[in-house]
Amino acid sequence: MPKEKATDRPNPDELLEKISKEAKGKLTVFLGAAAGVGKTFNMLEAAHDKLHEGTNVVIGWVETHGRAETEKLVEGLPCIAPKLMHYRERELKEMDIDAILREKPELVLVDELAHTNIPGSRHVRRYQDVEEIINAGINVYTTLNIQHIDSLNDVVAQITGVIVRETVPDYIVEQADNLRLIDIPPEDLIKRLKEGKVYVPGQAAQALKKFFRPGNINALRELALRFTASRVDQDMTQYMRSNRIAGPWPAAGRVMVCVSASPFSAQLIRAAKRLSEGLHADFLALHVETSRRRFPVSDKERDRIARNIRLAEELGGKTLTVVADNLVQEILDAARNHNVTSIVVGKPRHSRLWELIHGSLVDKIIRHSAGINVYVIQGNAEKEQGPTVKTAAPDISKLNWLHTVGGLAMTAAVTAVSCLFKPQLELVNIALLYLLPVLLTALWWGRWSSYLTALAGVLAFDYLFVPPLLNFTVYDIRYLWSFIIFIVVSFIIGGRTEKLRQEAKSARQREKSVRALYEFSRQIAAVTDLNYIAQELARHSGDTIGRETVVLIPSEQGKLTVLGTYVPNAVFAGNNKETLPETEYAVAAWSFEHGQVAGRSTETLPGAQFLFVPLVSGEQIGGVLGISIGDQKITSEEKRLIDAWAGLAAIAVERVTLAKAARQAELLAESDKIRTILFNSISHELRTPLSAITGAASTLLDKSIEYSRDLQRELLETIQDGATRMERVVANLLDTARLESGMLSLKIDWCDIEDIVGIALRRLGDLTKNHPMEIQLPPDLPLIRADCVLLEQVLLNLLDNAMKYSPAGSKIRVTASAAGATLKVNIYDNGPGIPEDDLDHIFEKFYRAKQPVTVSGTGLGLSICKSILEAHSGRIWAENAPDGGAKISFVIPINGDNTLTPRTAGEHID
Repeated sequence: MPKEKATDRPNPDELLEKISKEAKGKLTVFLGAAAGVGKTFNMLEAAHDKLHEGTNVVIGWVETHGRAETEKLVEGLPCIAPKLMHYRERELKEMDIDAILREKPELVLVDELAHTNIPGSRHVRRYQDVEEIINAGINVYTTLNIQHIDSLNDVVAQITGVIVRETVPDYIVEQADNLRLIDIPPEDLIKRLKEGKVYVPGQAAQALKKFFRPGNINALRELALRFTASRVDQDMTQYMRSNRIAGPWPAAGRVMVCVSASPFSAQLIRAAKRLSEGLHADFLALHVETSRRRFPVSDKERDRIARNIRLAEELGGKTLTVVADNLVQEILDAARNHNVTSIVVGKPRHSRLWELIHGSLVDKIIRHSAGINVYVIQGNAEKEQGPTVKTAAPDISKLNWLHTVGGLAMTAAVTAVSCLFKPQLELVNIALLYLLPVLLTALWWGRWSSYLTALAGVLAFDYLFVPPLLNFTVYDIRYLWSFIIFIVVSFIIGGRTEKLRQEAKSARQREKSVRALYEFSRQIAAVTDLNYIAQELARHSGDTIGRETVVLIPSEQGKLTVLGTYVPNAVFAGNNKETLPETEYAVAAWSFEHGQVAGRSTETLPGAQFLFVPLVSGEQIGGVLGISIGDQKITSEEKRLIDAWAGLAAIAVERVTLAKAARQAELLAESDKIRTILFNSISHELRTPLSAITGAASTLLDKSIEYSRDLQRELLETIQDGATRMERVVANLLDTARLESGMLSLKIDWCDIEDIVGIALRRLGDLTKNHPMEIQLPPDLPLIRADCVLLEQVLLNLLDNAMKYSPAGSKIRVTASAAGATLKVNIYDNGPGIPEDDLDHIFEKFYRAKQPVTVSGTGLGLSICKSILEAHSGRIWAENAPDGGAKISFVIPINGDNTLTPRTAGEHID
């Protein structure tokens, strides 16, 4: 294929996305530049058109804001009653998503997509409700203003001076099936505001002074038009690709933005998102954790980093977190490794003096970027938003005081030793001794305790050892420099020692996590028991993270069941179904049903105490992993660990499910094979004697023909032989069924092998006419304790088998001998023998040895013999005789005392 035609191939990801969207409902977004342009009005008009076409339309939520024309359009449309919720001693209304899902209409109207739900609702945001409705296969009409689109949030704030708090991730609008732009001229919008059709008079006057100025409205209209045009361009490009229409396809690229704890990092992420859309490129967000930080990351910075990474994911970007010492080098290495064509960084806000001392990060990136474009964006700090889940401040006051007391105690000990040996020590030696408590305090308890210890050491040294003694006054200025150097050295030692301690602690934690993941994966590598996997997952993950953990796996009926729990410091950790309250179980069930993370520290059912992570592998959801969060928010490291555990567990559950399905498929295939063989054998074995019986009986019943006595006898013998043959086939089938089900029990008694052989020959009757029997039984054979009837069946099947494979007139020989505590019986035939490949298989059910001449039979006789003899603690085998033919032998214990306890027939003996 020519190179320029390579892009004509359908994109597999686009095809998969198209297939998945066909199973969901359709989303139509009525987009406007601002409130009051008529989005709700147009949505209601479109809903009336659909209703007249026969579509089942209902109103899920519509906000009329008291507008008469809007309220008039609401009339005539079915409406689902809102749900009443109690919040801060008030009763508020909210959309009832459960009622919508129960009624399941064809189309539901949901106004104000960016709305924040009342606390206590299933989802924090209304767009999440819409996602669930769409995933249920219901079409949705919704409304949205341009300022509520997440990637445009900072642009709108720059235009209007107002930061919009309620935003919708871009992917919601990008995945919409239809985007309808509702636009009116600014003059008409201002006129509607003045007439009170948008806000009440007081609010309208305030809005006209701030947000709804003509310049702002025009800028917002331009944003809405550009956004819609971009969407139309994407739709056109996708259409050209799907229909293989030749065109100038944009070159693939990738835009990378550097994410940090900076207050304006979110603006950089949105700018990178807009740039990637304009360049038709992928979007990558990189966060570099540097180990050269002077101070550890605070909770506030950690929360901000987590929010920025989550923002990048919501905007459709891929996120990457790495640890490095050289920040610039790691950024450029990541850019080259991921084929990044453009890097977005923030304009530095440091002073020129700072840049001269420390260097400029932007200048270094530009200098070493080679062929990568670098975009420098000016950003303004955004107002901080509180975290969704508050973290309880740990009570460390008592701990810090204990550490401080410990440092002071060591300083006092050094002081006592220095005073005791003062004549033998120089002042420089005493000063060095005071470094020892600083070092030990930093190593054991951290930097702040070491700083206080250093200050106490300086004061003690000055007061007790520096002239004038017992006074903090210093006569010699050189001692002041010594004190400053001592404090600086203590500061450096304390800081570096604590850093090494923290790095060692992190390394131990990572090593523990990796070891736990390895041990868990090794333990479950060949395990197919879901109970064991769930218990081990709960134990390993809970012990590694240090939190209460629960694992829920669906039963065969599809209901989630707790199969594994772990409680830190508990004596017992295992299967305990009472550990999950009903409210937590409901959140887990929702997470399993929708395949999404839910619970604490998320925006879905955040009132729960557990964070529930579905075990997703491909398109299969194997269960749910629950981690108790409570007031202690999880860290980014714990989040990565939880994702790793969930991914590994999902693979293990999927492997068990696939193994179970493979076994079932194998059993079905084997069952079909056995059924086919059984039907073929039975149809042949029963049809032949039935045909003979029917033919002989019909002949005898024909009164128009007179038969001689000899002919009548021959016909009656034919009927008898056919009936005997059918009786043997049915007996074998019944014996096999009883042996397999364990319903056949041994009736042990004393038996004579000579009598058993004689009864078997009599039962064969006329079948032995064509095969002379040679019976070689010594007269001194002992009696044996066995089930005589079943042994008769064994000899009957073996003799019948020998006659089938021997040519007419050939001799069948039976021998027996006693050897120690066992009796051995041999049956010889003069047939072609048994092929070597079949010697180990002829005792299997329905197995037929490959012979040049077709022999009738069901393949059950020898398998019945094997089961009966194993029930007697005996053994049977086959071999080819040296002088030709086959030899089948079996041994059986003679005395009941030498046998195993009589057991149910069919039970195998090792």
